[in-house]
Amino acid sequence: MSTEISDASYFAGRAGQVFSPHDEAELLEILHRANRNQIPVTFMGALTGVTGAAVPLGGWAISLARLNRIEIQPGRAIVGPGALLRDVQSAAEQSKQFYAPDPTENTSSIGGNLAANASGSRSYRFGATRNHVLALRVALIDGSILEMRRGQPIDFDVPRIRLPRTTKHSAGYRLAPQMDRVDVFVGSEGTLGVITQAELKLLPPRGELLSGVVFFKSEQAALDAVERWREANLNMIEYLDRASLELLDVPHAAALMIEQEGDGELDMTGALEAESWFAVSAADRERFRRFRHALPEKCNDRIRRSGFMKLSTDYAVPLDKNREMLAIYRNMLKKPYVIFGHVGDAHVHINTFSDSAERFEFNQALMTELARAAVELGGTVGAEHGLGKRKAHLLEIQYSAEEIEAMRAVKRRFDPHWLLGQGTLFADHGPARYNPLQEENE
Repeated sequence: MSTEISDASYFAGRAGQVFSPHDEAELLEILHRANRNQIPVTFMGALTGVTGAAVPLGGWAISLARLNRIEIQPGRAIVGPGALLRDVQSAAEQSKQFYAPDPTENTSSIGGNLAANASGSRSYRFGATRNHVLALRVALIDGSILEMRRGQPIDFDVPRIRLPRTTKHSAGYRLAPQMDRVDVFVGSEGTLGVITQAELKLLPPRGELLSGVVFFKSEQAALDAVERWREANLNMIEYLDRASLELLDVPHAAALMIEQEGDGELDMTGALEAESWFAVSAADRERFRRFRHALPEKCNDRIRRSGFMKLSTDYAVPLDKNREMLAIYRNMLKKPYVIFGHVGDAHVHINTFSDSAERFEFNQALMTELARAAVELGGTVGAEHGLGKRKAHLLEIQYSAEEIEAMRAVKRRFDPHWLLGQGTLFADHGPARYNPLQEENE
């Protein structure tokens, strides 16, 4: 009997069998059997993603939840893919160190973060997950292991893939001649192999922090502040529009969530300073984080109750195109919708709400048109979540046919039978190739 599996976007699929190996050796044995019998394999973490990358469409699913080792050492953490982000952050903090990547969903798994090259609010200062990877162990479909450290180049030829003019990018394989081996696998969404262990960089403890939720009398005043505050050495600048604040029962036109390390005055022109929230304690910072996290939770709940799948964007544009992209969103979207997210990186998320099949189809088509608009401005169709299965069709908007073929060549090198993550990134290699009669009798 097959098992139904879905992620946080309510994208659902099925696996003929689900495995949950206790250790790397057991995982390798499962991969060896899958390869011998030509059975597709999908890797699952905490299933907090919104692109369907961890949702199987047939074949076997392998949960990495039990591979959750966390070992903290000076300057580094050695972790398994099933370790949760919040547990790594907590363990680092207890050792008086700091793990910088902070995807909004801190119950996500480290394996999922690595697979998507996830980022978050503090990537504005510290960069995405790939910037914090020192070494990897990767299992391939044939059951073999690759070990690599940061700084080791690849031993095969690839062309240089054009990158967007954005501060964040997580769509397709990032290729360049003599590139770092680690970067082949970070962001590859489980289509080349599976990370069984990662060595992550830990930073020294941070200095005194000031956190704030700053309210504004208008969207334009908030965007003016973003442009001023980019020079203020902030750790993050997050945006919430009026509709987002209404979902959170806050009656203001716009808000910016900020975190500042050290001293420095911010120009509060246009801000409702007396009504804004500021804090220096860790408890208050956590309260602000929960406030911000409540928004996607409320969006997801509203979408779930509508009965339609989640439709949201993960597009980013160059910093100087931030206002232009926001104007495009306002001109093309039909209410109800919310705009929120990482405005410091010109990377905001749109969540649309559909109350009918007609509106869902309209919103679904609009997502593709908005992706084209972002790319035309020099942007990316995937800034931090990857493309998975749900957004694989956007790959051809970002890249030329020649660039996609270069990615396919890398895929064929590590997964010659296209068994890993079928339907992820490359939409035309889906589960139709899978024959369940090939499975072994268990």
